Amino acid sequence: MSRTGSTDDGDELLVRLGTLTAQARAQAEVQRSRVELAIALQRGMLPRGLPVADGVQLAVRYVPAYQGLNVGGDWYDAFTMPDGRIGLSIGDVQGHNIEAAAFMGQIRVGLRALASVDSDPGELLARTNELLLSLGSGLFATCTFMRLDPETRLLESARAGHLPCVWATADGRSGVTQDEGGPPLGIQSGVVYPVTRYRLDTGGVFVMLTDGVVEGPSMPLDEGLEQAARLAGIAAVARMSADALAAALIKGAEQVGHEDDAAVLVIGHDGPDAHP
Repeated sequence: MSRTGSTDDGDELLVRLGTLTAQARAQAEVQRSRVELAIALQRGMLPRGLPVADGVQLAVRYVPAYQGLNVGGDWYDAFTMPDGRIGLSIGDVQGHNIEAAAFMGQIRVGLRALASVDSDPGELLARTNELLLSLGSGLFATCTFMRLDPETRLLESARAGHLPCVWATADGRSGVTQDEGGPPLGIQSGVVYPVTRYRLDTGGVFVMLTDGVVEGPSMPLDEGLEQAARLAGIAAVARMSADALAAALIKGAEQVGHEDDAAVLVIGHDGPDAHP
């Protein structure tokens, strides 16, 4: 009798293990499908092309992170505004799931729609912030929005909790922007986002990026930003194209083992000098 009892117990244990294994596989498949859908949403919402203007060089790189069965919510965008200026944005949504990817799409679409009414970077972020709060999703996002005038090279920037940009001039000087920013989008109402103005010189670059490019297990954010600025300075002296610089920055992010999404948007100019 004892042998029969032991056999029955063993069979029951095997059945339980089989059931649990099947459930685990089913859950993994569901989660994998959610990740694939989130990746498809990301790719579908990123711009297929970049604006073209005399002398202006634009280049992007984007590498999604795969943290187990999660996916991040970084994005970039570049588009021509009704007045002929170029709108440029980059950002990072809280969370690593399909909800974050969908929220990213809402922000990108909202920025584009509102830019047709008011293209001032600070006002644009303020309006987008109110729009996201009205949706009541409970998520938030960091974002930098820039407006470039191709004729005068005036570059106006506003930040919503996002990390600074890096810059370099043709003679190799480089650094990290020190402009004042506001809180992330979707947290509090009535926020004012200050606008800082720069001039894009011939041979110079501004680089918008997400923290996956400059921060990781072996790289503090400040050190990563300084390293990116040095690379931009070297690229400017070597007259590297904007596309080559974007590729070099992403390659650097992979080499230091960054685990988050990594997005880069490089803004350069190779035309004749404009009037100050």
